Amino acid sequence: MLLLDDIKQRQKDVQAKFDGCYKAYDVDALSARKAELDKLREDPDLYKDLSRAQKINSEAKYVENKLEELESVKKRIADLADFIELVEAENDESYVDEIETTLKELEDKTESMHLSTLLKGEYDKNNAILTLHAGAGGTEAQDWTQMLYRMYRMYSEKNGFTLEELDYLDGDEAGIKSVTFAVKGINAYGYLKAEKGVHRLVRISPFDANSRRHTSFASLEVMPEIENDAEIKIAPDEISVDTYRSGGAGGQHVNKTDSAVRITHIPTGIVVQCQNERSQIQNRETAMKMLISKLVERREREQQEKASSIKGELKKIEWGSQIRSYVFQPYTMVKDHRTNYEDTDVQSVMNGNIDEFIFEYLRKA
Repeated sequence: MLLLDDIKQRQKDVQAKFDGCYKAYDVDALSARKAELDKLREDPDLYKDLSRAQKINSEAKYVENKLEELESVKKRIADLADFIELVEAENDESYVDEIETTLKELEDKTESMHLSTLLKGEYDKNNAILTLHAGAGGTEAQDWTQMLYRMYRMYSEKNGFTLEELDYLDGDEAGIKSVTFAVKGINAYGYLKAEKGVHRLVRISPFDANSRRHTSFASLEVMPEIENDAEIKIAPDEISVDTYRSGGAGGQHVNKTDSAVRITHIPTGIVVQCQNERSQIQNRETAMKMLISKLVERREREQQEKASSIKGELKKIEWGSQIRSYVFQPYTMVKDHRTNYEDTDVQSVMNGNIDEFIFEYLRKA
């Protein structure tokens, strides 16, 4: 059967790719690390240092899940090979659809695992801190920035990351002027670092009474979260700390005291701020982490051999600088992209369900 021959070849390709992943992960080393972490977790004094305990538990969970995933996929691929041989021996085509479904799942899984093995950068395993800024386009750009923020929230949720909002500035009429948030999870920075740059949207504006087509821009800055770096020394006289009242929804404490913190690093002019924690002390700690991350990023950018992996070139938030364009008008341009969308997808944009569509566009592009 020609169809079965094609399936057998695809199964061999999946097996070869998985074998490469299995070797790249070094299962023996992972198993040894799991044993070390299990021993550390048995220490009764572990939770005296909550930060250290959280890191150990997080790594232990990652290692355990990765070992289970590798063994599970390994078994499924072997079972599929046996099933294909059985179907071929019986010359029964009734199971071909079932084999196709399983094979497609394994192809997607091994491709995802292969991608994760490529994240070998110095900071790829770190959490990521992202900052969105509205660019050229006024209210349109601020609305676009809010849509991008929701898109990254959806991405984080679907990939098992947690998202923590650090700073938020509302738009004048709608949307967001700027927002800073942390995406936490293994390899968060590795997966998101390629998103840095200017994002462009073309659509019929919901804010234009004449329903004209508008182009909007938003920039995204991505940096790894670095709690401490031995080479980064910040003297007290090198920073200026300002406090102010938090904006947005409040509560018993937020918005009633000067809990928000803005830190300016005087030698470099770098400014970071945080207002979403419950106290000024917590906001200051978070802002200092952000400052250290930015200083490390600046140091690495100055080292030319690492510039492309950390920061990249900073571009203006306007035409000609975008790294990705989301074109919804004319609609045919959406369907002409690398992905093949159905009419219902285009209709969802026309009906205003743009957030989900943008997320799918990013995921498939």
